[in-house]
Amino acid sequence: MLQKEKGTLMAHLAVIAANLIFGATFSIVKIITPAFIQPLSLNVVRIAVSLLLFWLLFLFKPTDPGIQKKHIPRFITCALTGVAINQIFYIKGVSLTSPIHASLLMLSTPILITVIAAWLLKERVTFLKLLGLALGISGAVVLVLQKDNSASGSDILLGDLLVFLNAASYAFYLVLVKPLMEAYSPVKIIRWIFTFGALFIIPIGWNDFSHTDWTALTPKAWAALSFIVVGATFLAYLFNMYGVRYLGASVTGSYIYSQPVFAALIAMIFMGEALTPYKILSALLIFTGVFLATFRKKTDA
Repeated sequence: MLQKEKGTLMAHLAVIAANLIFGATFSIVKIITPAFIQPLSLNVVRIAVSLLLFWLLFLFKPTDPGIQKKHIPRFITCALTGVAINQIFYIKGVSLTSPIHASLLMLSTPILITVIAAWLLKERVTFLKLLGLALGISGAVVLVLQKDNSASGSDILLGDLLVFLNAASYAFYLVLVKPLMEAYSPVKIIRWIFTFGALFIIPIGWNDFSHTDWTALTPKAWAALSFIVVGATFLAYLFNMYGVRYLGASVTGSYIYSQPVFAALIAMIFMGEALTPYKILSALLIFTGVFLATFRKKTDA
């Protein structure tokens, strides 16, 4: 019993750490791109190094590395939505908008999952889900259309739209990856999704990568790059998987609501951003929308 409680506590701490890392990433991305490295080049480094680390992890605990031939198309689709489109739009979007904007817009993911699941999986759409969708979209619209002089972004509107498309792509991924969870371990799924994802990311970003002046990176830029590659990709994914193992997917997923809190605090302290009334209004609309869209009665569980 004590061992189980210790494992549960460690799982909660791991998931909190993962979301703290994700929250900090919204600000740290802006340190390195586009000042030192272009977004597409950063994606190449992020995916390539993380892929190498995931396969090195396999060497410490070797299992059957293969996947079934019939699942390859789904793996490729998941790689496209969960790695290629997702990461390209995320890095580019965050580099253009503010950390607070980006973190709040990422909260639209659970709402979009509800819509996509209703479309692809034919899940029942209730009045509460529709109301949640409307409130969530309203919050996103308020956030995107407002001009904010305190926000640390060069093109807030475009950046917000890219982050929202990133959230939509990731929502598709989370719905499409569910059947694979029944056949493979989470580590194997992520390893192969990153493998197929690299086939999209590296060719797209190779030109920017090959023209990056690595000698121009300062120690602070190298630290930011290391944090994004090792912390926000490899470690954060492992921490979340540890959480899923001991806490379940729903509890682990609920911690996404802490990301805007971490992101806002870090952005206000280190980036000088202000928590304006319209950001608070947007947050309230989005949080309420997510709650209603994902609400389940006990009889529905």
